[in-house]
Amino acid sequence: MTRIPFDQLSKQFLEEFLTPLGKVERSLEVPGESRFVDIWFVPSSQPATNPVDLGLLGRMATTPCFIEPFRNQPTPTEIRNCLLKLFLVHADSQRKVKREEQRNIPETELPQLWILASSASYSLINGFGGKVRDSWLEGVYFLPDYLKMVIIAINQLPRNQETLWLRILGKGAVQKQAIDEVIALPNNDPRRSTALRLLADWKITIEISTDQDEEDRELIMTLSQAYLKWEEQTERRGQRLVVENLLKARFGELNDQLAAIIPALLELPPEEYTRLLLQLSQEELLTRFQR
Repeated sequence: MTRIPFDQLSKQFLEEFLTPLGKVERSLEVPGESRFVDIWFVPSSQPATNPVDLGLLGRMATTPCFIEPFRNQPTPTEIRNCLLKLFLVHADSQRKVKREEQRNIPETELPQLWILASSASYSLINGFGGKVRDSWLEGVYFLPDYLKMVIIAINQLPRNQETLWLRILGKGAVQKQAIDEVIALPNNDPRRSTALRLLADWKITIEISTDQDEEDRELIMTLSQAYLKWEEQTERRGQRLVVENLLKARFGELNDQLAAIIPALLELPPEEYTRLLLQLSQEELLTRFQR
């Protein structure tokens, strides 16, 4: 059962995090027999955020690429099918360019294929000739240059901040640790909010399914903490909005001084801060809550 929700999560996750860096298309149809690439990405010349902030994921997003996530270890046939889709796109691009400009596309401009595998055995990697490059991390295997493909074994990645946004698409203990690291991020980190929302959606999707298996039930447990944090964050955001609206209603605007006391107000029970906001003057509120 987990495969379909994982497909949805991985596409949503990659789209959310890569969109500030460029153009993202999900389920792009490739030429020839009906086939689709999970994620097609083209980097922007002026990204809205710094790719460095996404670590290894941001480094992947510096050139046009296809991304194919796998919940389980892909089979050799599945990887060959991904290569076939890549080569069909390469061939179609070359045909279009020749018709229009009578020249070949340089190898450096052809899109790269990234296979995101929750795990990948060494026999699988060796079977495709994958090698780790000196300037890249352990677990990132490049096939020979002209194949334009990289296999990332998520379970082999170093467990640090640079790999966090890929490990969250892993499995088992690897994914659980990544979720714990996301929860530990500062509450005001927008990446934390985005990840918790997506993980909460995933938990709900799996829970409402009627054919859960043991893996699904274990995954629900893994996602439960992320769901609780998302609920807390959503509730706190709603409470902040109530306080902001009350301040605007009382005093006509939300100036910097009033905005600065909102965190202190939110430390009180809702009934308490509501009473104070309705009773105290602006000067009294600032005197009581300014720090």
